[in-house]
Amino acid sequence: MTEKENVLTREFEIKGKDFSRAGNISSKIKEILQETGISNSIIRRAAIATYEAELNVVMYANKGILYFTLDPDSIRLKIDDEGRGIKDISLAMKEGYSTATEEYREMGFGAGMGLPNIKKNADKFKISSILGKGTTLEIFFFLNNSGAS
Repeated sequence: MTEKENVLTREFEIKGKDFSRAGNISSKIKEILQETGISNSIIRRAAIATYEAELNVVMYANKGILYFTLDPDSIRLKIDDEGRGIKDISLAMKEGYSTATEEYREMGFGAGMGLPNIKKNADKFKISSILGKGTTLEIFFFLNNSGAS
């Protein structure tokens, strides 16, 4: 944990295929945001985006790290995973598109809404991916309209 100059940071490890812990990180981030007095509407959007990002790592990567940063102006989530990467990002961003296995679909996952939900809930969203290496997501929520361009 690092806290300096009104900046709060945390790092969370995500294990691939560990469905029993999926959602724990989004719950922890929600608690942090509630304790710091962030508005409920922003907390809800951040929790949804965090959960979707966390689940994508669990489903599609070997492991990942979620970096959480809270400063007076924004919440920033950066998720770096070590996985197979995304072949076609524009296709992956379409609602309903999924590469989930039949097993994951039977578990109730893989509806193809993860990345679209992240983008819909974020104020700013960036995604990059390298096949065979992994994917990086950067998700921003602006707390007082600064940087919301």
